Amino acid sequence: MHTKELTRQYFDSLYLEQRLMDSCVPETDLWLYGKKFKTPIMTAALSHLGTFHPDAPNGMVDYAKGAELAGAVHWYGMGEEPEFEAVMATGASTIRIVKPYADEAKIERQLKHAESLGALAVGMDIDHMFDLQGNPDICVGEAMSVKSSEDLRRYVEMTKLPFVVKGVLSVQDAVKCAEIGVRGIVVSHHGGRMSAAVPPLYILPDIVKAVGHKMPIFVDCGICSGTDAYKALALCATAVSVGIHLIPFVKQGAEAVAKRIDDMTAEMKGIMAYTGVKNCKSFDAGVVHRL
Repeated sequence: MHTKELTRQYFDSLYLEQRLMDSCVPETDLWLYGKKFKTPIMTAALSHLGTFHPDAPNGMVDYAKGAELAGAVHWYGMGEEPEFEAVMATGASTIRIVKPYADEAKIERQLKHAESLGALAVGMDIDHMFDLQGNPDICVGEAMSVKSSEDLRRYVEMTKLPFVVKGVLSVQDAVKCAEIGVRGIVVSHHGGRMSAAVPPLYILPDIVKAVGHKMPIFVDCGICSGTDAYKALALCATAVSVGIHLIPFVKQGAEAVAKRIDDMTAEMKGIMAYTGVKNCKSFDAGVVHRL
């Protein structure tokens, strides 16, 4: 079974018990890196929307505008400085993910550029270090290289912003991230780059147990509804990212992106009410059962 299918199957195998006694109308606000947001449902770090989807030539900017309209955290992936400046001009609170470029000067330049523009945080996408044959990756014509823990520690120390590592799918990597001063991790298999990768929600509880008291833990991959978001949050994720699911809405414009995030948040809020969760700090993993 393909990793994406396995991830979907795992989401769908999780069921929730109902808890209505002494419940209340929930609040969905998220506090992250000192800032308040309306929802824990964030965008994901997509890249090159205009290139891969010519019917959305302003996709990266509309994607950011949609997050801003929804009061959500926005993530930005691979791209050059002018495009990132246009994204930041929307007012979206953005986490800038930098690829593991072989060009070290480019990494430093993009981290410093994001800091100068007031990004919410920065980070690196470590699951693009390799191609599918185990060699250093080439991504959209650019050479990547393999980064060590000490390399990542250097990037952490290179910026005053919180540094996030995307592509963590084991307790071992999560612990190493905590040891080098990372201030957030994204539990993700990058849409199934590695065959037979465990679903993020399967490994999430072990990662939370190991490092959840040290940093925010975000979940990516396969989330396409408020119910999916709820399940990740119930298993103690800090927030979740939605990417591929939002692309059809990006093609309709920023308002459509915002509405979809709002609709997912409303669905999640409804389940929070039915399970006795009053806010984003009071999720309880005991409500989740696997059948």
